[in-house]
Amino acid sequence: MNFKLFFLISVVFCTIIHAQQEPQYSQYMYNMSTVNPGYVTGQQGLISTGLLYRKQWTGIEGSPQTANVFANIPLSEKIEISLNYVNDQIGDAIAVNNDYVNVDFAYAAKISDQTNISFGIKTGINSFRLDSSSSDVASDPAFADNTSTTQLNVGAGLYLYTSDFYAGISSPNLLPSETEIDGIGVAQTKTHLYAIAGYVFDFLDEVRLKPSMVIKQVVDSPLTFDLSVNSLIYDRFELGVSYRYADSFIALAGFNITPNLKIGYSYDFSVSELSGYNNGSHEVVMLFNFDLLNLSNKYASPRFF
Repeated sequence: MNFKLFFLISVVFCTIIHAQQEPQYSQYMYNMSTVNPGYVTGQQGLISTGLLYRKQWTGIEGSPQTANVFANIPLSEKIEISLNYVNDQIGDAIAVNNDYVNVDFAYAAKISDQTNISFGIKTGINSFRLDSSSSDVASDPAFADNTSTTQLNVGAGLYLYTSDFYAGISSPNLLPSETEIDGIGVAQTKTHLYAIAGYVFDFLDEVRLKPSMVIKQVVDSPLTFDLSVNSLIYDRFELGVSYRYADSFIALAGFNITPNLKIGYSYDFSVSELSGYNNGSHEVVMLFNFDLLNLSNKYASPRFF
């Protein structure tokens, strides 16, 4: 294969992954363990599970798409584990697949009657795969060997929370890594740092509001953040808006079909330099709680974080 073509492809891959190294979610609030391993639901006996699918920048061939399966499992009053499987795809003729399998272990302790703190550790593996089978370079030896690799992932987080407030700092990936094909680097993962915070208050009768934010800093990259306001109406409907710095405005909606089943949807209106080339981003999520210990009556209203 022509070296210049290979170099160009490498640069494109590196540029894409530098700009968005980890999957991006607009409805991260439904699975905050993706950004903070210390996150806990604090609902004993209730196993919280979810499915999420995101199609980013529709209208652009090979744009990112992400699928996420997750579960939060309280083992006791103080110990909770979270399981996450993520498949993230990008690319058209030459597709790049990233699979993430992670387990979070969080330990929660009281620091006052109303305030709790939890410490979390994330461990897992990341699998990087490059598929050139449908491209013009499929027969090139450079793409026949070393097209997949598996790497260890370790993260940590601190999460402070009460019944109506939360804040946390974390790094879901503490181990930077680089992926090479035929001696040329095509992907580089750098340490991500997150700060999250949110507060829930009664706005009107049967209406609660939750302003929240998430700040992300990737080493050697500009800082970015999301600012959101969500409302919970009659403990059943959720409506909200969000702004992702220099990237998009986001509309959010959710509906509690039953006390244990929820669906959510978000649409990103792009305002970045790509705004003229895509039709926005779609994201759907379905959440389900398994009430193993018949504790439904204990939790009179749905969790709002």
